[in-house]
This record gives sequence, C-alpha cells and structure tokens, in this order.
Amino acid sequence: MKNLVEELKWRGLYHDSMPGTEEQLLKEVTSAYIGFDPTADSLHIGSMVQIILLVHLKNFGHQPIALVGGATGMIGDPSGKSDERNLLNEETLAKNVAGIKSVLSRFLDFNSKEPNAPIMVNNYDWMKEFSFIDFAREVGKRITVNYMMAKDSVKKRINGEGEGMSFTEFTYQLIQGYDFYHLYKNNNCLLQMGGSDQWGNITTGTELVRRMGGENAKAFALTTPLITKADGSKFGKSEGGNVWLDADKTSVYKFYQFWVNATDVDAEKYVKIFTFLDKETIDTLIEEHQTAPHLRVLQKKLAEEITVFVHSREELEKAIQASNILFGNSTAEDLKKLDEKTFLEVFDGVPQAEIAKTDLENGLDIITVLNEKTGFFKSNGEARRALTANSISVNREKIKEDFVLTANDLINNQFVLLQSGKKNYFVIRVV
Repeated sequence: MKNLVEELKWRGLYHDSMPGTEEQLLKEVTSAYIGFDPTADSLHIGSMVQIILLVHLKNFGHQPIALVGGATGMIGDPSGKSDERNLLNEETLAKNVAGIKSVLSRFLDFNSKEPNAPIMVNNYDWMKEFSFIDFAREVGKRITVNYMMAKDSVKKRINGEGEGMSFTEFTYQLIQGYDFYHLYKNNNCLLQMGGSDQWGNITTGTELVRRMGGENAKAFALTTPLITKADGSKFGKSEGGNVWLDADKTSVYKFYQFWVNATDVDAEKYVKIFTFLDKETIDTLIEEHQTAPHLRVLQKKLAEEITVFVHSREELEKAIQASNILFGNSTAEDLKKLDEKTFLEVFDGVPQAEIAKTDLENGLDIITVLNEKTGFFKSNGEARRALTANSISVNREKIKEDFVLTANDLINNQFVLLQSGKKNYFVIRVV
C-alpha cells in the first residue's frame, strides 16, 4: 500500500492520529469513515477537507464510508460550540439528509462495483430502533461519566462557555462513539477520521470498539487541522456568508472568485490541501508564483482545479468567462451568454437605473439614455464630450453619438451594460 499518512502530512492535511494508524493503513485495505451532520441541506467549503480526505483514502486503495448523521443531527455536536444548537424537526432533517447525500454523491461513486467502493450510511437507520433503556444498558455502562467529562468539548462548556450543556448534548459523544462500533461490527470499519475538534468524539468511539468488540478489537483515529486564513480568521466564509458547494446557493462565478482572491500565503497552503496535484507540480507552481506574484498563477490554478472538482470543466469555463467580463477583453457575445443570476453577481454594486420597455419600441438616442433616463452623466454636454472622446461602450462595444438604443441591444431580454472608460460601469434594467 502507498503511504497515505505521508501524503497527508506534506499536504498539510494531518493533525494527529492514534498509535498504529499509519501501520494499519500500510498493512491492508482499510475501511474508514467520516461523519457529516445535516445542519443544512447542503455542504459548504468548510466540509471540503473531509470530502477530499475521503477521496484521498479511495485513491490510496482504501474504502471510504460517508456517514450522514440523521440521528446525531437531531442532537447537535457540542464540539467547538459555546451554545446549544436549536433542535431541527424531522421534516427539515430529512430534507437536509437528502441534500447532503446528493452533494457527497458528486465526489464519491457509491454505485461503483470496485472492491473498495465507497459506502454511504445514515446513523438514523440503526439508532431509530434503539430504546433509551437499551442504549443506557448496552452502551452507557461501557463509558464512565469521568471519561466523558474529561473531553475538551464538555469541559469548556461546563466551565463557563455559554449556558452550560444539556443532557441531550452530553450524550452526543456516546452516540457518535456507538456509530463507530456499529460500523466496526457491520462493515469492518477500523478508522474514523475528522477535524481536530472531533478528537474527543472519535477516541470515545475507539474506546467503545475496544470495550464492546471483544479481546481482539482494535480501532484507530486520524484528524486533520482546522483550516484558518493567514490573518487568523475563519476559513470558509466570504463577505456574503458561507461559500456553498451547490451552485444554487453560491454561484460557480462567486465560488471561483473566492479561490482566485486568496492571498499569496493562503494560496500556497490551499493548493496543497484542496487540489490533487502532485508535489512536483505544486512546487513548480509555487516557484513560478514567487518569481512573478502579480500574475497570480497559484490562485488561478487553485481556483481552476477546485472549481472543476466541485462543479465541472464546463462550469469553470463559464466562471472564467464571467470574470473576464470585468477584468479582460470580453465582447457583447460573451455578455449575452451570462444568465441573469451571474450577470447580476458580476456587476454587483454597480449603479443601476430602470427604463420602461415601451421606451425602446421606437429606439432611444444615446444622449437621452446617458443623461435623462439614467443619470449616468449629469448633463447632455458631458455625455456628448465622452462620446466624442470615444470612451462610451454599450454592451462592451464602442459607440458614437448617432447610436440608438433598441430592444435588440438587451442582454437576457432585460439588461444593458453602459461603460465609460475602463472602470465606470452602469446597468440599465428594462422593465
């Protein structure tokens, strides 16, 4: 077997593991799982590290198991939280579980016939029939309260962060621990992986496997670092909030822009973590970037690789096209290929004005458009001077004073893009 732990270490994807984990992964094909709690009906880039970890596991010949926490999602993981989550109802949970399954299926082929084909499970399937009394007898008696209280996620909450911890949340680590035992028993799963904040929950699982699985039972743990930006702020959010892996929540254009806009320091770190490029290629890219940082070679390659991975090559091309509209030599044809959502996102924050569609039936002379109808210029004289200086474009094409705006000029049957010089934009919305 190739050395997965070695690979994770140079990529910055390794934080800690239990003794024997690396040896186990080198010895034989190993089944390993990561849990995803359905707190929303999709996943955002904060979950990308764990998705990529499962893909690396598969690529190194092991078997990935993705667990969607239909049961644990009903409780809420206290790890890293100072307050208790609001409990979701069953209808919302079912919707969220379906959404997360859909996202994970884009990265792992759960219908594959390979010997190490990925598996997807939902812990609600085995927890729903478990009575409270049976769980208390079979699982609760195996782990002491002292052991559970020693976990950081519990200690922090009990020692004054937030309003303490309910019994419901206190049981979370036991339920997650039982998940590991269930997968050990039924799927021969020997390893649980997750973010470093999950160490306490994961080791409770290894302890349960050891205590419930018989004298030869063994289980392992491996965690990844929590990703932060170079300035210490939390990774995964943009100014507009979470960056989601579904295009209907975060457009491919905005997704692409998030990575392109990474700082030099972050890009150097992210290209190892979020792409599958080999070490030699990455080292060459970093060297190239350091020689000419203004070309942003590293950011562009990072954005390209991860956009193709999450969306597709075709969607990447559209995102690049949309980016070029602001920063490159795009044409009217390029503009007309943008859908309404992407068009509005590309020109987010650009001044806008509305014109009635009936005004365009007989055409509008451009001076009236630039001044009276939009206020893009303060006077007809100012508009004329700009036209004479050849600095006005409609939908990226230079125009003269005799230009007449008609319905044929509309983008998506509703927009017109005005431009004065290189950087002054104005959007007309036709209603």
